[in-house]
Amino acid sequence: MSGPTAVSVEKDRLADAVRQVSAVRGRGRRRSVTVAAALSVAVVAVFGLSLSVGDMVMPIGKVVDTLLGGGDGGSQFVVLELRLPRALLAILVGTAFGLSGGVFQTVLRNPLASPDLIGISAGASAVAVTGALLFQISGLALSASALAGAVAAGAAIYLLAWRQGVAGQRLVLVGIGVGMGLHSVVWYVMARSDVADAQEAYRWLAGSLNGRSWGQFWPILGALALLVPLTALAAHALRPLQLGDDAAAGLGTKVEPSRLALLGCATALAGVATAAAGPVAFVAFVAAPIARRLVPGRGAALPHAALTGALLVLVADFAAQHMLPSVQLPVGVVTSIIGAPYLLFLLARANRVGSGG
Repeated sequence: MSGPTAVSVEKDRLADAVRQVSAVRGRGRRRSVTVAAALSVAVVAVFGLSLSVGDMVMPIGKVVDTLLGGGDGGSQFVVLELRLPRALLAILVGTAFGLSGGVFQTVLRNPLASPDLIGISAGASAVAVTGALLFQISGLALSASALAGAVAAGAAIYLLAWRQGVAGQRLVLVGIGVGMGLHSVVWYVMARSDVADAQEAYRWLAGSLNGRSWGQFWPILGALALLVPLTALAAHALRPLQLGDDAAAGLGTKVEPSRLALLGCATALAGVATAAAGPVAFVAFVAAPIARRLVPGRGAALPHAALTGALLVLVADFAAQHMLPSVQLPVGVVTSIIGAPYLLFLLARANRVGSGG
């Protein structure tokens, strides 16, 4: 084969390879957009259902009319004061937990690296329950204490796991140990408290949106308005970090500062969500894996994890309100029903492949 002919064949092969890569990327982008749109539609549909169904069932047209300023006094009270803040809070709490879990699991490269399993939510719970039962704080001060507890627990876990850097496996193990210690603090404080106060704390620990109002909505909205852009900015380092520390450093990424920024954002997201609704179990744990299965090959899929988390909490809260007649369950009970089997499946699969002991 002559030289020019060989060169032209090689160019054709290269062009074909480029076209194939472009086609695969195009299909990935289209699937990503389609899945995000489908999740958004599902969130809107369940949101509308949450505003429409209850002791007073209203047609969706009347709900929309009420949201736009119409409707009578009764419908305005039910929709705008009772149902709307609760449904919006469910979306924000699910978004925060979904984002937090996605960042933790991606940065630490461990499916068990979820804030409710590695001690972050336990830190928020320990400080909030101690403040409420021993110092009688409530309202915004209680939410601030839960956020402070999450941040303090995250900082302690990071420092305890530090060995010339932070390895994901070590941080997860340290976090589980710290979480167990913090849970013991919670139950000790509850055991020393008045029974009625302890029951109220227990309902909060289950993760609940019952009785939530605009007073819990505005603080988390303000916090997410700051934390979501910061997380998106820090997430630019996620793709190189997924390649490993050495490869990321070779690509010019400042590994430890980038990891610390991502973990800090994820910790704060879990903290504000816990402050608003209590430690709603397993949402952060399952939202990101579901999102990654919906859009394989898209890395962390953080927007999809956020939408999945929002949808999970909305659906779980709707089920918690209407699953049993005349009883409103904490939303965390329903999310535990979803998440506990997934955790068992994950552990069983790890054992089958020999990585679980």
